[in-house]
Amino acid sequence: MRELKVHSGLIDFCSNDYLGLAREPQLHDSGHHEFYGATGSRLISGHHSLFDEVEKVLATFYQAEAALIFNSGYAANLGFFSCVPQRGDIILYDELIHASIRDGIRLSHAKSYSFPHNDSEALKRSLEKAEGKVFVAVESVYSMDGDAAPLETMADICKDFGAALVVDEAHAAGAFGEGKGLVVQRGLTVQVFARVVAFGKAYGCHGAAVLGSTDLKNYLINFSRPLIYTTALPLPSVLSIKKAHEFLRDNLNLIEKLKENIAYFRQQIVNKQLTLINSMSAIQCLIIPGNDNVKAVAGKLQQAGFDVRPILSPTVPEGQERLRICLHSFNTTDQIDRFVKTLEEHD
Repeated sequence: MRELKVHSGLIDFCSNDYLGLAREPQLHDSGHHEFYGATGSRLISGHHSLFDEVEKVLATFYQAEAALIFNSGYAANLGFFSCVPQRGDIILYDELIHASIRDGIRLSHAKSYSFPHNDSEALKRSLEKAEGKVFVAVESVYSMDGDAAPLETMADICKDFGAALVVDEAHAAGAFGEGKGLVVQRGLTVQVFARVVAFGKAYGCHGAAVLGSTDLKNYLINFSRPLIYTTALPLPSVLSIKKAHEFLRDNLNLIEKLKENIAYFRQQIVNKQLTLINSMSAIQCLIIPGNDNVKAVAGKLQQAGFDVRPILSPTVPEGQERLRICLHSFNTTDQIDRFVKTLEEHD
């Protein structure tokens, strides 16, 4: 059984706050004390000109035609996949796709099939068999392994078969492509039908956005139930999205520092002959098979002052239990050294 626990006073090696923006005072004192709760859904009383302003900023920043803000990445994925694919359509999704996309697919009237993780050839074979409109769902950076999808290859395959590629950029937005994510970094904005960017991770605030065409935005406004039937984000949250993007634009050194910490951490792991999943993202995973084993190692690290969490089966397949280690721009080399030393002692 999962439990909710408070781990206060520990050095952060588990959160998604990759660049430390969730604790950045310049972002979270809005100075707009007249901004209170949203009071209703965006279609009733919750909409405000600030939404329009920030959505234009996001569309420009992410090189998209339009952006639509949702209350969370989960709500954005649920909202997109439950209403855009239609009866008679097909959704092909990576077997390690996030639970929010799986839940959205369950609510869709389209048929759905998984393909092996990051296997472009398997995707191609599935597309050869598919009939009708096909949507292909992948993550640019996967939340449990931290590895990246072969986006260029998949985009070319989708183009060849006329399939719509949908990319969840939750763990790439803010951390890659000068904050714009892997789709922009790899020059694929034209080939991707829709992107989901989430702001509760590297951007340190809350909310998410679906990026795509103006037609897609208007369709979601009319048919996406998680947008229509929920109270809008409060305006301070919307403002914090804008401020976070402005802040990162002026502090791109944070991304470089994160990259340095990732490279340093991986080198220290290699030096200690410990084995990680191959990942160049902020998410680094050490496989420790067995729920009891990985909990024991996590517990010893927590006792040594490090906030790291075990990922247990059935969240991951049995035998793939792991320590999910998240690195940040604010972690110091001394902290990383001590973390790896403690890990080595209990290997």
